[in-house]
Amino acid sequence: MAASAPTFLLVHDPVTGRAVIRLLPGERVTLGRAPTNQVVLHDEQASRFHAEILSGTEGWLIRDLSSRNGTLVAGGPLTEDRPLAAGDVIAIGRVEIIVCDGNPPGDSTSEIENVSGTVTGEMPADIAAWQASITHRRAKSRLLEDIREAAGTTPRVGRAAAELCRLAFSLGRPHDLATVAGLALDSALQGAQAARGIVLLPEQIDEPVATGGHDPSVLKLTAAVPADWTATTLPSGVIVAVLGTDEAVLAFATSLVGGQGATISAPVRVGGRAVGVLHVEVDAGSHEASPDDLEFVMAVCDALGLAIDNLAAREALSSKLARSAVENQHLRQRLGEELQMIGSSPSLRNILSQIERVAATKATVLIRGESGAGKELVARAIHEASNRRTAPFICMNCAALSETLLESELFGHEKGAFTGATERKAGKFEAAHKGTLFLDEIGEMSPAIQAKFLRVLEGHPFERVGGSSRVQVDVRVVAATNRHLEEAVAAGEFRRDLYFRLKVIEILVPPLRKRPEDIETLATHFLKRFAAEAGRRLKGFTPEALSTMQAYHWPGNIRELRNCVERAVVLSQDEWVDADELALSHLASASDTGRMPTGRPAVFTPTTLDEMERKHVLTTLEAVGGNKTKAAAILGIERSTLDRKMTRWAKD
Repeated sequence: MAASAPTFLLVHDPVTGRAVIRLLPGERVTLGRAPTNQVVLHDEQASRFHAEILSGTEGWLIRDLSSRNGTLVAGGPLTEDRPLAAGDVIAIGRVEIIVCDGNPPGDSTSEIENVSGTVTGEMPADIAAWQASITHRRAKSRLLEDIREAAGTTPRVGRAAAELCRLAFSLGRPHDLATVAGLALDSALQGAQAARGIVLLPEQIDEPVATGGHDPSVLKLTAAVPADWTATTLPSGVIVAVLGTDEAVLAFATSLVGGQGATISAPVRVGGRAVGVLHVEVDAGSHEASPDDLEFVMAVCDALGLAIDNLAAREALSSKLARSAVENQHLRQRLGEELQMIGSSPSLRNILSQIERVAATKATVLIRGESGAGKELVARAIHEASNRRTAPFICMNCAALSETLLESELFGHEKGAFTGATERKAGKFEAAHKGTLFLDEIGEMSPAIQAKFLRVLEGHPFERVGGSSRVQVDVRVVAATNRHLEEAVAAGEFRRDLYFRLKVIEILVPPLRKRPEDIETLATHFLKRFAAEAGRRLKGFTPEALSTMQAYHWPGNIRELRNCVERAVVLSQDEWVDADELALSHLASASDTGRMPTGRPAVFTPTTLDEMERKHVLTTLEAVGGNKTKAAAILGIERSTLDRKMTRWAKD
């Protein structure tokens, strides 16, 4: 084959067949498995971006893009950029690409063409046979063209089918009711060879159209030909009949412009009910209307009804998306407010500094602090400051579930794994893939779950409950506890290896009583927020209220402060929140009693820490009338922890 400038590529892919790719000066053609390539190769031996053909100073060149299995050109491996000539065969796996010159198949506008002469040089036998089998080529389908161009050569049934096909494509593009009605009317006029027509629809498509005695004047003139048709010239009787019976009508009567003609009126149905009417008129002498014309107009009306239904669904979806966007914005704003860490104390600044340093790492973080101190807030801040912030942040309280349910919630379960498992369920680890999993009250996890949890922390795959397939996830774990884990390890209640695996980075969240300088700032923040939600105009706290809050022990920490302020906003009857509206008297008394137990001797008596703790707990329990739940809340410990202490002391 004589060397000549290539102009196109013939691609032979065993999966998708043949394709023609033009070579345009200055452009680049990429080949590979990725769908973004100009030539997509459906072969496992091809790399995602395998090779490229580009225009150089000396013509077209082929370059291998460091592919896994290499590229063959003219039977030899491609080791460097190689000029291409017409007749070269490029082989990538089972895909063959032939470099050709001349006019690519499909350039001619003739209906029938033998294209074997458009490619110079010797061609493989299968390509030559393929070229010889081509008999017809068209740039676009005639069925989507205006039927008036082919009216003289196409049978009437064929013209009707072509017009309906064209209408179906046309109705999928417009975004307003008037346009789709106009398109339908135009097709009805063409197919029925009518002189004029109208489409009548109500103002609100979602409102049912009354039947029997219906006044057509409430219908809107959506589209009309000629444009001077008004409500006074509408065929009211026919419209009422069509809407009342939900049937199409072919009638021979006097037309609006004089002379005998025919009228065709058909209902436009949306959702199975008639909402409007399409009415066309055929002049006498131009065409003799027939039942076939009635069938055609009815088909147009059905297509129009579907288009109207789609427009309504599209508009509803658009409105829903707009509402969702607004709600999403509000939720993000609300979440941003929730994530704010309010205060200026040195301890808070130290926590923020730690968050900034650890967020970018993958290290496991253990957050420790009393209940209500803000451990989850710290975990969320770590997630939002990390490169995982676009992935899920999943929270779970390990103390809220039994051992069986906790395992299912963490690792998921298969269908039929236990009673009530009616389908497969993904666990929290799978839900948090690529994101962060926050586990609160990690110290309450049972030893059996601790062992499986430890393996996942170390990067091993896990199995769902009742399953055998292994699941691998990429999750950063942030754990929190208000329990003394060292005591739990010493007592054999918490695995020593899990303790050290969790305590890679430890962040201590101090209780609110140890950061009193933040109390006023936090209280003011909550006051403004809850006042805005309740529609109250509150100016702030009285000096007595601020003094009371500063002196209070806050056993429930920030959670208690928040609830206290919310209650005060609801109950306050003045512009300023006073001390009596904080409702702190009982808790303050109990807390003070806890800090300074009654009956303590005036003279210091040395004692052990365990004995001091015992007296403190028993005195607090006595102050709240033996209510263990309330005593545990005041002491800042879990009810289960209090029960264990009471059991141990009872044995002593």
